[in-house]
Amino acid sequence: MGFRVIKTAAATVLAILIADFAGIHGALSAGLLAILGVDVTRKRSLATVSSRFFASVLGLLLAFTIFYLLGFHIWVLAIYILTAFPLIAKAGFKEGIVTSSVVVFRVFGGEELTWQVLLTQVELLIIGLGSAMLVNFLYMPKAEDKLLETRRKVDGLFSIIFSEIAIFLRDPYHLWDGKELTEAARLVDEGLSSARRALENQMIYPNEAWTVYFYMRKQQLDRIEGMLELIAHVYQRMPQGEVAALLFDQMSIDVNHEEYTGVTEQMLKELEQQFKKMELPSTREEFEIRSAILQMCRELALYLDISKKSKAQAMQTGAVKLRERKKVLIK
Repeated sequence: MGFRVIKTAAATVLAILIADFAGIHGALSAGLLAILGVDVTRKRSLATVSSRFFASVLGLLLAFTIFYLLGFHIWVLAIYILTAFPLIAKAGFKEGIVTSSVVVFRVFGGEELTWQVLLTQVELLIIGLGSAMLVNFLYMPKAEDKLLETRRKVDGLFSIIFSEIAIFLRDPYHLWDGKELTEAARLVDEGLSSARRALENQMIYPNEAWTVYFYMRKQQLDRIEGMLELIAHVYQRMPQGEVAALLFDQMSIDVNHEEYTGVTEQMLKELEQQFKKMELPSTREEFEIRSAILQMCRELALYLDISKKSKAQAMQTGAVKLRERKKVLIK
C-alpha cells in the first residue's frame, strides 16, 4: 500500500505538470485521472487504463448526444447515468464507469459542446491515464526476496510438522499444539497471493515457478491434514510406527531441498515391502494401529507424488525461460 501511494503521488504530479506545460485547460483533472489509473501490477494497470480510456470515450460520445438533445439540466444527468452506465458495462468497460463520469461531469459543468471541448477531455485522459501507466511500468516493488523468505519459512514449518509426526509415532503420548500447521497454511495463502501478483508484473518472460511452488504446498497441506487425522488412531507404541518414523525424519530433511531427492520415496517402497512380509495382527487394537500407520504411508506417497510433479515442473519452467533468454541474446 505504501508503494502504491508513492506511485499515485508521482503519477498525479507528473500528469498535472504535463497538462499544464501543454497549455491544456483543466490540468488538475489530469491529476485526478492519474489517481484513478494507478494499479498494483503492470498487467492490471494496462487492463485498467485501457478500460477507463475506452469507457470514457464512449461516455463522452453518449453525453454529447444526450446533452445536445436535452440540454444541460440536472435531471439530464440521471438520463445519462441510466443510459450510459449499462451500455459501458455491456461493452466490457465496467471498471471505467467512474473515470467516464469524471470527464462527463466536466463537460456538463462547462455547458459547452464543441469539438475543442471533446478534444480537451481526450487529451486529459491520455495524459492522466498515460502518466499512471508510465509510473506503473517504470517501477514495481520486487517480490523475489519476499517470496524466497516466505518459502524458507514454509519449508521450515513443514520440516517441524514432519519431525513432530515422527516423534509421535515413537511416543504416542507426546503432546503437540499444531500451531505450525496453522501458520504454514497462512503463509502458503500469503505466498500464493504474492506469487500471482508478481506474475502479473512480468510482461515479457513470466515465470510461474513461484505459483507452482505455493500451489504445490497448498495441495500438500491437505495430505498432511489427512496424515494427522490418521495419527490420532496410533495410541500405542508399535514397531511399525518406529520404522515409519524414519520416513518422516527423512521428510523433515528432504522438504528443505529445492529439488525432489527421491530418498523418502525409495524408503517408502522398501517399507511397503517390509509390511507385506510381516505377520498379520494378532489383536484388534494392533490391527487398527497398523492400519492407520499404513494409511499414513499411503498419504505420504500421495504427498510425494505432488512434490515430484510440481518440483519437476518448476525446474522445467525455469529451464525453458533460461533457454528463451539465451535465444534472444543470440539473436
